[in-house]
Amino acid sequence: MGRSASNVYTDQHDIAVLEARAARLPDEARVKVVLVDGGRITGVVAARPTIQTFLDEDGREGLNGIVRIDDAHDPGRAHLLWLDQILEIEAG
Repeated sequence: MGRSASNVYTDQHDIAVLEARAARLPDEARVKVVLVDGGRITGVVAARPTIQTFLDEDGREGLNGIVRIDDAHDPGRAHLLWLDQILEIEAG
């Protein structure tokens, strides 16, 4: 995914939302996530995500984060998800 992201955030409220999501995704947690697009993923968090600096498509700098979730139904499959694309997080 490099250092670019479709969406980056600079507003403190938006950053706080991203940080709260990251805090709910600790190392090796079993989770069920619902994505903004309606998709659902159940699996294990490979490592707690961190909020990092990225550039959007227009070159603007801001924050976002990526989490890797190893699929519970297909252990060989890993999902790399942007934190802003996660709508809900439940313990799985």
